Amino acid sequence: MHTGSCNCGGVVFEIDGELAPPSVCHCGQCRKQSGHFWSSTGINKTQLRLTSEETLRWYNASETAKRGFCGTCGAFLFWAHNDENQISVAMGALDAPTGVQLSRHIFVADKGDYYDISDGLPQRGQ
Repeated sequence: MHTGSCNCGGVVFEIDGELAPPSVCHCGQCRKQSGHFWSSTGINKTQLRLTSEETLRWYNASETAKRGFCGTCGAFLFWAHNDENQISVAMGALDAPTGVQLSRHIFVADKGDYYDISDGLPQRGQ
């Protein structure tokens, strides 16, 4: 069991089961939403249990996906494709220890020009 929350505690959740190795997304939407790149783990939606969701808001980021965030503190918590049973959960929202390590970088073609990726992990352009 893993637990997590937003900054103010308005959104609190539990994840049942193991976490997949997280990836780091460098796409323009994740960078704008988070203020930098965004790291998440993908889980099946059935593994996620919201124990408090009073301030959870969803933003339709595109025709195919939405982003979940706290309407009070603004924490960016979830990303979900409309037609998939998987949801991405922000690594920064999870309580330690998570027991996982970063596995890869995605959308590196969109990364900011103000930083380099030099950790040796696999990189996917698009």
